[in-house]
Amino acid sequence: MELLDGKLASRAILDMLQLNVAQLKTEGKKIPHLTAVLVGNDGASETYVGAKVKACAEIGYKSTLLRLEATVSENRLLQLIDELNNDADVDGILVQLPLPKHISDEKVINAIHPSKDVDGFHPVNVGKMVQGLPTFIPATPHGILLLLGHYKIQTRGMHAIVIGRSNIVGRPMSILLSANTQPGNCTVTTCHSQTRNLREICLQGDLLVAALGKPEFVDASMVKPGAIVVDVGITRIADVSKKSGFALKGDVNFADVAPKCSYITPVPGGVGPMTIAALMKNTLIACEQRNGI
Repeated sequence: MELLDGKLASRAILDMLQLNVAQLKTEGKKIPHLTAVLVGNDGASETYVGAKVKACAEIGYKSTLLRLEATVSENRLLQLIDELNNDADVDGILVQLPLPKHISDEKVINAIHPSKDVDGFHPVNVGKMVQGLPTFIPATPHGILLLLGHYKIQTRGMHAIVIGRSNIVGRPMSILLSANTQPGNCTVTTCHSQTRNLREICLQGDLLVAALGKPEFVDASMVKPGAIVVDVGITRIADVSKKSGFALKGDVNFADVAPKCSYITPVPGGVGPMTIAALMKNTLIACEQRNGI
């Protein structure tokens, strides 16, 4: 069993991006600028946004964090997005999800201009992804592809099982793994809460991507010997033995599954760092495209 170390792989990507930024500075060209919008004070969202802002600082991007109260109106948030769309200095816009219940995720995602949608959620960018056209790929699936690529895992011909059908991870992951690319060229089965015989289906998977949001749901009885397991889940579980008061658990029971795998991602330190690296990569592309670099 070998760990798919997201910290190691993301570091290689961030180091390369840092060199790209240094080159832009040397040539007197525009530096990428990512603006993140955080609504409310959800602890997990604070952590995710903080990590993204930190990554920007490390590689030399300009970043702005805009905080809004949880009670902010939907119209005010949409107005802010419109202002950012029209700000020539802003290359990428990231609105951290989930949003308060009185605000429509769909309206907010659709309001971000596709050229600044570095999260890759806008319908225009999703449509391009489905067609195999150059576009911003959603950060988590993109990060998983980058991780598989870093470890030079040849996925051609594999049977990939994706557990989860969210628009953020499951659906785009299944599309990307079936594309005529490397990584890609898999035969893909998408499973979800209504799937019958889930365990039997998972046992067919050469590559298993768990993205269902249920801590330690996948156990060894669901994993084919020698399979590659990618754990997208990350849930806070109360743990009095931890200084923080909680432990982070993935969707895979790591201790149970790891001995059976050829490769597996840890939680934390697997998919999470790769998501940030992919977001940073998208932001550089956005800057280059918008400024003719």
